Amino acid sequence: MGGSQANVLETVRRIRVLPVIVLDNAVHAIPLADALAAGGMPIAEVTFRTAAAAEAIRHISSNRPDVLVGAGTVLTTEQAKQALDAGAQFMVSPGLNPRVVDYCQSRDVPIFPGVCTPTEIEQARSLGLRVVKFFPAEVMGGARFIEAVSAVYRDMHFIPTGGIRREMIGRYLANEQVLACGGSWMAPSGWLADGAFDRVRDETAATIAELPPLRS
Repeated sequence: MGGSQANVLETVRRIRVLPVIVLDNAVHAIPLADALAAGGMPIAEVTFRTAAAAEAIRHISSNRPDVLVGAGTVLTTEQAKQALDAGAQFMVSPGLNPRVVDYCQSRDVPIFPGVCTPTEIEQARSLGLRVVKFFPAEVMGGARFIEAVSAVYRDMHFIPTGGIRREMIGRYLANEQVLACGGSWMAPSGWLADGAFDRVRDETAATIAELPPLRS
């Protein structure tokens, strides 16, 4: 089942970082969720880049209800259905696919599709969306791009993702239209493969410690 739009958006806004997770083995899902939560980040975007994604989402949604889990790299309505059936509470896609957006909206599931041009932002707005992923962020102009487009699209909020590192997040979050930063630096796939969940916990905590004060 999906999460309510308001609850998902409030959680993302409060945490301000969205861990992008690539899991090759679903058995790592619970220790990963525990490590993120212990570091102060009870949220995960589990990407559909591996065959383990749906099972990993199911493990987290069933066993760690305090962790907000969503599906990433959702390219088709079939993947969106798999994710929703597994318990995903939100969806993220690298691009703007109207069919995927329509499927999620028809089921009241928050979806953050990827955009990287003003034209795509306008397409997202025409679909009723006001929160989008900006991808690939660093390649497409980074924080400067968002500064430029946010001056025009005042009602839009962005989740920049792609090439972002911990030391960059302050620059992005200085823009009030940036809802959160997405990235994999808290839990790179090598750490997960090695079972280094203590490193995930410590990097997550270090990221939280560097966040600017939350706006009221």
